[in-house]
Amino acid sequence: MTPMPVRQHPDAAAPPAHDPAVRARDWAEIQERMLVPLHVTVHERLGVGEGTRLLGLDCGAGLALLLASVRGAAVTGVESAHPERLALARERLTPREPEPGRSGPPAVLYEGEPGRLPAPAEPFTVVTALEPVGCARGDTARLVRRLREAAPYARRGARVVLTGWGPPERCAVTALRDAVLGGPGGPEGAPGGGRDGSPGGGPGGGPGGVAAEGAGLRAAGRDDLEYAAERAGLRPDGSGRVSCPFGYPDPESALRGLRATGLFDASDAPAGTDPAQTDKELQEALHSYRRPDGTVWLPNVFRYLLARIP
Repeated sequence: MTPMPVRQHPDAAAPPAHDPAVRARDWAEIQERMLVPLHVTVHERLGVGEGTRLLGLDCGAGLALLLASVRGAAVTGVESAHPERLALARERLTPREPEPGRSGPPAVLYEGEPGRLPAPAEPFTVVTALEPVGCARGDTARLVRRLREAAPYARRGARVVLTGWGPPERCAVTALRDAVLGGPGGPEGAPGGGRDGSPGGGPGGGPGGVAAEGAGLRAAGRDDLEYAAERAGLRPDGSGRVSCPFGYPDPESALRGLRATGLFDASDAPAGTDPAQTDKELQEALHSYRRPDGTVWLPNVFRYLLARIP
């Protein structure tokens, strides 16, 4: 259950900072634990425990699945965007020897899209989407697609949780990202634009349309999760907010952890910006969040929406 300890990369032989394997390790060792309050809260709200058959979408390095397994759930994870994180999830969740305190059956992990999963022996009773949306291009569209693909594997009435970034004014990372990448801008940040960049909303002019991937940046929308649930064919069944401050022992750990999120990738920055320049601007922007003792503290609030598969 204990997150992976932070390991320092030897300066002399350190691999490139933006190497996918390095970023995955930094995610697992530094960043992923920042979301534990969110994971614990939704597991409690969903009643995850003995008898739960849980499917985790975008399971990453598997910490949320590990927490559910400790509660007694049978967990299955699927990851399509980060194979390096999935490799670390296999280390955590499929150990060679049983770990003390783990009461759930062995985890099952798959690489690929949810729609290509083999049919489970029994339908899932809980589906979790714990990678927060609302702070990167196309994330809501991807969430809707994954939920639609996962629904056939769950039983009727199965509980689902969607998560997203809270209001920009309560998320330090949103402000930090805007400072580094030049603000929301683009189609999604333009007046009158719909969520995920759909001009004037979704098909038919309605609000909250989810466009194809590749739309511009936007600030998190207050009703993003509700619209995602609606478009995925889910029935909302409650919601809440959780404080998840990002705390780091020093600026270097903060840089490594935030870089591992992918939210500060130069691909989202203005044309001509390279990763080294983005890192430099991120380091400078972090000064505003540094405390007298050298630690870095970024307050954030995340939203979650509970729903059911009709």
